[in-house]
Amino acid sequence: MKDNLWIRNNHFTLLSYALMFVTPIVFALIALCSGRMFLSVKEVVDTLMMVINGKGEEAEFFSIIMNIRLPRIIMAVIVGMGLSLAGSTFQSLFSNPLATPDILGVTSGTCVGAILAILLGRSILEVQLIALVFGLAAVWITMKVAGNDTERSIVFLVLSGVIISSLFNAIGSLLKYTADPTSKLPEITYWLMGSFASASYTKILIGSPLILIGVAVIYLLRWKLNILSLSEDEAKASGMDIRKIRLAFILASTLITASSVSMCGQVGWIGLLVPHLSRMLVGSNNRYVIPISMSIGAAFMIAIDTMSRSISVIELPLSILTAIVGAPIFISLLRRNRKNLR
Repeated sequence: MKDNLWIRNNHFTLLSYALMFVTPIVFALIALCSGRMFLSVKEVVDTLMMVINGKGEEAEFFSIIMNIRLPRIIMAVIVGMGLSLAGSTFQSLFSNPLATPDILGVTSGTCVGAILAILLGRSILEVQLIALVFGLAAVWITMKVAGNDTERSIVFLVLSGVIISSLFNAIGSLLKYTADPTSKLPEITYWLMGSFASASYTKILIGSPLILIGVAVIYLLRWKLNILSLSEDEAKASGMDIRKIRLAFILASTLITASSVSMCGQVGWIGLLVPHLSRMLVGSNNRYVIPISMSIGAAFMIAIDTMSRSISVIELPLSILTAIVGAPIFISLLRRNRKNLR
């Protein structure tokens, strides 16, 4: 790739490092200030300093910042970063720009687990755990259906993912059909649309370790994605164990997606849109796409969550906003790429 604002001599520039670290922090600070009760930057900073000094409970806005807004921001950072990373991984792995984190059926399985847990009257944390188990089970079934045909494994995996997703979507629809329309059904519907309203430090502690493990695996092996995106013969010529490396990326992305969906429900577009934005900035080399996807995904998710709880008296579901914001951006990206190809 040619040198530009982001890349110089095959390395990120100092400016790009600064932007990647500072952008999510700035968005987080704006999110701490924003909401139905607006706080100034000084009030937020003073409260945070009092918390650091062990005097947080004396702060006037301690509960708003530390118990309500900060857990949501932390969860938004982790989920946004994770889903963007999973989307980038699958798009490179399957050489498909339309691949998303739920391509192997993990989202459908996770949603079935959550629906079942809600019907059984389980607590929020139990819903999260059961949803996570079902999501991982769905991908396991997908991989079993795909079999071990190494020559056509990618095609079989995608086809198996479509089949298993359809099956779990049907099971989810059946469960919703049997739900009490006055109590359980609204709760299920709201959960499926995605929200950070129930964010808490406990939920973050349960769901984030698997996401962070998946993120670490993908980040450390990101250069190998460049090889896996080649044709099967070219990839094998590199001397890598293609099957094991591909499986490592699939498992890492699955852990990320299942844990993310189990914490906040379905959040669309992040895993599709952010990787495209990242490639527009730094090209297709995954050494650069992966780090910048993490930064953009975290900032974008913070912005979406801030909008969801600020622009209306009633909090809007995340999936609605990601579609409303993401679709026009994606259309503009398509139009811009079309012009560049002429």
